[in-house]
Amino acid sequence: MKPGKRLPQSDNERDDVAATPAFDLVGRGMAQWRRQRPDIDGSGKAVVGRILALQDIILRTVNAALARHGLRYPVYAVLATLRVAGEPYRMSPSRLQATMLFTSGGISNLLRRVEEQGYVRRFADPADGRGILVELTDKGFAAAEAAMADHADAERRLCAMFGEQERETLSTLLSRMILLNASGGDFGGAR
Repeated sequence: MKPGKRLPQSDNERDDVAATPAFDLVGRGMAQWRRQRPDIDGSGKAVVGRILALQDIILRTVNAALARHGLRYPVYAVLATLRVAGEPYRMSPSRLQATMLFTSGGISNLLRRVEEQGYVRRFADPADGRGILVELTDKGFAAAEAAMADHADAERRLCAMFGEQERETLSTLLSRMILLNASGGDFGGAR
């Protein structure tokens, strides 16, 4: 046995570890926390840890769906965000970043790559001489159009184990978690 490694001491501890599916690393980690640090309330890990684990699963699934279009999620996010903005399919880089479902400190580098691939063009904002606008090219519009249905299908498959009411409940709970934590307000939030 490695130094510092501890085997479950009681039947309850062994049952706790045995009852946690091997693929649920969060559940296994929580069982270890309860054993090693019972003085700390780690109940937030049940949600936060699983959301973090899902991020990787979601990105792998989405990227697999987008691969047939020669896209990966960050590039697709730019194209789809501009596409759903409606005509003329353009916006400022700061608005684009604020609208996308991921943060990117390197939005300029991402936009440069997307532009080099011919999906967007950047040009000076005629209404603001200092500003820049990002606009879908015909190639970018076509790529977004082709990939959007496959992306939506991948998202539906990721949620296929839930019924309609469960999806609505989960969506509402996650929305509340995002809104209350993003605002920097009371972490306890209204119940």
